Amino acid sequence: MMMFTLKKFKCYSFFALSVLIGLTACKKQETVDSTLSNFRVINAAPTLGTYNVYLNGSVLNSAALPFAGSTAYLAQNAASYSLKFTYENTAESLLTKTITLSSSTYQSFYLINKPGNLDILAVTDDLAVPSTDKAYVRLINLSPDAPAFDLAKTSATTSITTNKTFKTASGFIAVDPGTFTLDLKETSTGILKAISESTTFLAGYHYDVIAGGLVNPANDTERTLSVQVLQIK
Repeated sequence: MMMFTLKKFKCYSFFALSVLIGLTACKKQETVDSTLSNFRVINAAPTLGTYNVYLNGSVLNSAALPFAGSTAYLAQNAASYSLKFTYENTAESLLTKTITLSSSTYQSFYLINKPGNLDILAVTDDLAVPSTDKAYVRLINLSPDAPAFDLAKTSATTSITTNKTFKTASGFIAVDPGTFTLDLKETSTGILKAISESTTFLAGYHYDVIAGGLVNPANDTERTLSVQVLQIK
């Protein structure tokens, strides 16, 4: 009887472990706890500065965020919080703002604009995967002095998304997975303004395509316009 009970316990334990592994392997869009919010922070300020990020006084990053650097998603109770940015080696606040984390959502908070005019842009992330054989791409224009932009695969005759002005983002758009570059074009003229590095886009994953930097940088501490691709994690 003891042997039977032990075997049964092991069987139940294996089943419970299998369920746990299955749950932890779920994709990010499957938010289980409706009281929690999931958020990340991205540095899109068009300078050479690197930043530390604090939520209610607790640092979020393990290393200072460079341009286009991002934290991983962090789970937090839905509520309002203070989000603070400092330079890497100082504690003085460059920007402190109240943000609201909404329950059962994924949110991205982008640091934008130049020092002295820094701000935060909040965007809700729809991480649904309607088709598991597609990758998902979102263009977000975070260049303060830029015109509206279109995004297309290099040499493609049609655009992935069009007419994104400063501080606007497209939804996530399904594209065929593969390794390719992306062209950023001025909406009004069709002139090519920047090209991304060659990136491998994987099926089932979401990607931020950030138009960042400045069309007309004032000095060598400001970044020129570029296209940055971030796999969302």
